[in-house]
Amino acid sequence: MNKVMNRTAQSRPRHRPPTRHDTRRPGGAPPRKPTHRGRREMPAAAPRNASTARTAPQTAPPPVRPTDLFAERLLAVLSGQRPVHWMLRHTVGRAYDDLARLAERSPLRTRGSRPVVHDIGYYVPGEGALEVFARIAAGDRLRALAFRLELGQDLRWRCTAVETGPRPAAVQDA
Repeated sequence: MNKVMNRTAQSRPRHRPPTRHDTRRPGGAPPRKPTHRGRREMPAAAPRNASTARTAPQTAPPPVRPTDLFAERLLAVLSGQRPVHWMLRHTVGRAYDDLARLAERSPLRTRGSRPVVHDIGYYVPGEGALEVFARIAAGDRLRALAFRLELGQDLRWRCTAVETGPRPAAVQDA
């Protein structure tokens, strides 16, 4: 059964820190009014009523899918933003060796615009396994990233295989 999902638009990009709305920072505050020495006025307290006293509880953000999480992690390593050993706990078997070999070439590193995950799709070959593909956008180019996730006995997803784009001719003939 093939399942393809598009990435939903997030309220803010994950690669940028939250926007700061602090007026106390330099250049952001309006000029202060001169105050009279010796006389301080207390600001009037706002009346408390039921509508302003309590706010609605914030809902928890939706959980991040393992496919999205691993696509972002692998992209960070393969584009040179993170070191390979950052994925050591999240890989099993030959996947770490393959990732280290791929990261040497930095296949998703670009000049100029930062690569982002464009689309993600997955196939469920069996219980506790996902075969995932991701389209990586960098500028006007789209690149492919494929990986396999398996659910361990500790209920954590781990990457067991990773590939990018077409294989070099030397690897295909071997």
